[in-house]
Formats: sequence, structure tokens, C-alpha cells
Amino acid sequence: MASSSSIASSSSPPLSLHNVFVYGSLLADEVVHVLLNRLPPSSHASLNGYHRFSIKGRVYPAILPVESKKVTGKVLMGITDPELVVLDTFEDVEYLRRTVEISLIDSSETLLADTYVWGNQDDPDLYGDWDFEEWKRLHMKDFLAMTKGFMEELEQPESKTRVATCCWLKDGIEKPGCEGPSV
Repeated sequence: MASSSSIASSSSPPLSLHNVFVYGSLLADEVVHVLLNRLPPSSHASLNGYHRFSIKGRVYPAILPVESKKVTGKVLMGITDPELVVLDTFEDVEYLRRTVEISLIDSSETLLADTYVWGNQDDPDLYGDWDFEEWKRLHMKDFLAMTKGFMEELEQPESKTRVATCCWLKDGIEKPGCEGPSV
């Protein structure tokens, strides 16, 4: 007879874990820790066929496909589905999450990872190269404070995603405090 713990584990859905290639502000462990409340395992990596641009008026970069270019960064490993939702929300609508093939710098091993690609390929505000060391020196302190504020706001009930704040339970019963069905 199977133990109750093996029955419980066999009926649980498998946990999805993701690799996420980061190349900008998420290279800073302090920013990742604020967002995920932990530092996941990571490895230095590169993404061939992309370029990291500066964006006029912004302190964070954008990447777009550019032949014969390479972006260095790191891959965050073991990112859970809820953590991926936090990263998606943090990156906002200007970025599109894409699956790319990256190369681990230490071993030259390749693997698939999600990354955030700038959504507007013709953006006239993209220029030059973005520099992480310069960002750390000039902007990290303020960016870290903004990130902490972002997480405090994200934890507020009114700022959760539409799915998370849906007022109607599966059986059609309204949760207390709701004014009607969510769309």
C-alpha cells in the first residue's frame, strides 16, 4: 500500500521551473533578491544574434535581434511560475518574453531560456551600447528603491493581476466585497 505522502506527491502537478536570461538591471543580485525574495542559482551566459541598446530617457536597456552581435549576461535558473509572473509584471508591456538559445560562458553548453526582448523594433529612442558598470555607479541606488516600491505596490490587493483578483469563484459564487463578475 502506498504511503499518503507518495499519493499526495503523485497527484500534485509537476512544478515548472524556468531559465531566464538577464542582461540589464537584473544582473544586479540586489534587484533580483528584492523581486524574488531569494537569489536563484545563476551562471554567466551570452546570447548570440542580439544587441543591448541604451534607451533615451531610461536607465535600463533593451535587446533586439542584430546579426553578428552578442549580449553577455547571466541565466537565472530554477525560476518558478509565480516568480516568472513577477518578472513579467516588472518588465511590463514594453518587453516581450521570448525563448532563446543561450551559451553558458563557463562550459559553452547551450540551453533554452526565456528573455525579455524590446517590443518596438523600430524605436527611434534606442541607441549605442548599454553599460552595466555605469548603470551600477549612476543609477543602481535609485533603481533599487524603485524596485522595492514596485514590490510593495505589487503586494497590494488592488494591484494584482486580473486573474488573481477575479471576484467570482468557479461555482459562480461571488467573493465578499466584489461588485460583479470580472471580465
